Amino acid sequence: MKILHIDSSPRFGESLSRQLSQAVVDRLRKEANGTAEVIRRDVVADPLPFADGEMVGAFFTPPADRTDAQNAKIAISDTLVSELQSADAIVVGVPMWNFGVPATFKAWFDLVARVGVTFQYGANGPEGLLTGKKVYFNIATGGTPIGSDWDFISGHLKTFFGFLGIADQEFIVADGVQGPEGAAKIAAALAKANGQVA
Repeated sequence: MKILHIDSSPRFGESLSRQLSQAVVDRLRKEANGTAEVIRRDVVADPLPFADGEMVGAFFTPPADRTDAQNAKIAISDTLVSELQSADAIVVGVPMWNFGVPATFKAWFDLVARVGVTFQYGANGPEGLLTGKKVYFNIATGGTPIGSDWDFISGHLKTFFGFLGIADQEFIVADGVQGPEGAAKIAAALAKANGQVA
């Protein structure tokens, strides 16, 4: 088993989403008797470039026609796509940051969405090419309830990963943790991350 572990919270040691994602990774490794390989991708500790015109132009240039400069420009994208393609499970730690995903994680989205590589256009529209994988979304919010009108994160995650063909999705949520029920919500999310509740 190969696990791609992605974290996107700028808070590091204080981050609840990081704590939840690590608990899921630890559980999956235990279930695999410690034999699972973990690919670590921290988009804050190791920031990603934002896609620009040159990069997009290289994406749409046939591989055989790309210049050395174009290949160098998209090398990080190729690495991220390879990590995603090789993973059996993707474990994501993501906080709600101003009602959406942090910009560093959105940069990852834009670098892995590659037509003809991670998705394609078929007779019935877009088709994801990353089937047979499961993603675990570990979401933390300070005040915004997931599922509310101000939640622009859960639908985005569900749609984007589904677009790439990853339809098996599990959400582990600690939302509104700054409210009066915060401690209980954190405890419930940690229990789910650790596999103690369904």
